[in-house]
Amino acid sequence: MQFRVPQFIEVEDKIFGPFTFKQFVYLAGGAGMAFVVYKILDAFLPLVITLFFVIPVIALAFALAFYKINEKPFINSVEAAFRYYFGEKLYIWKKENRPMEITKKATKESSENSLVPKLSDSKLKDLSWGLDVLNTSKEE
Repeated sequence: MQFRVPQFIEVEDKIFGPFTFKQFVYLAGGAGMAFVVYKILDAFLPLVITLFFVIPVIALAFALAFYKINEKPFINSVEAAFRYYFGEKLYIWKKENRPMEITKKATKESSENSLVPKLSDSKLKDLSWGLDVLNTSKEE
C-alpha cells in the first residue's frame, strides 16, 4: 500500500485572505488595543501625543505578524528577551558567602548507627542456629 506523505507541513495555511490565523489574531488584537488606547487618551490629550502612544502598539502588532529574525517568528525573540530579563541568572564570578550549617547531632547519630547494628535476641538466635554455632560449641 502506498501512502501519501504530507509535504510543506511547516507552512501555515492562509485562512483570512492573505493572512494566517496567527497573523490575523496579532493584527486584530493590535488594532483593538490601539483603538482602546486612542479612545482612553483622546479624551484628555491632544491627537499628537495620543498617536505617540498608539503607533508603538500598531508597530508591535505588525512586527508580531510579519517580522522574522533568523527565519523565526518575532514572538520567539520577545519571549527569549522576557526570559532573559526576568529570569534567574547565575553569575559564576560573583561568589556569595553562605554560612554552612552543620548539625552536630545529625553527624553523631549517623556515626553511632553505622558502628553498632541493632539486633534483637530472637534475631541473634536465628543467626546462630543458621550458622550452627550453638551445635558445634555443645559438641566440643
